[in-house]
Amino acid sequence: MKCLLGLANQGGPGLIFIFLPNLFQAMPGSNILIIVFFVAVLFAGISSMINLFEAPIAAMEQQLGLSRRISVSLIVALAFLIVICIRGIVADRMDFVSIYICPLGAGLAGIMFFWVYGWDFVQSEVRKGRRREPGKWFCFMARYVFCGLTLLVFILGIVFGGIG
Repeated sequence: MKCLLGLANQGGPGLIFIFLPNLFQAMPGSNILIIVFFVAVLFAGISSMINLFEAPIAAMEQQLGLSRRISVSLIVALAFLIVICIRGIVADRMDFVSIYICPLGAGLAGIMFFWVYGWDFVQSEVRKGRRREPGKWFCFMARYVFCGLTLLVFILGIVFGGIG
């Protein structure tokens, strides 16, 4: 088990593809657990990509007047080409991006949206497409919990070199 614990401290691909499957092997029904776990990881990755692709797809639809199908096809093709071209260049830098740049970007976006634009703008944007008003808790959660946790993740990333 000492060997496995050493891998767990590494994080990243070693954790998800080596340590966790070995850990699951020690459990009853391990084959089913491993399948369920990796299917969940697959869906987490796909849902993250949908989220990341939505903004450029919507921009192509609105700015260029393209259909959703064409916009999705162009963005996916462009992303595929970019990934193929830059994979070797950025592979070593992805930890830096995920530890520092992503939390910083999320924090700045939260501050701009929830604090700089003003609460009236936020409420008008959040109301779009909704039948009911967001609850009174929304302001507190958005301004303090989201922005505070994002700042905490950023600071802990700096202190510990990542928290994942």
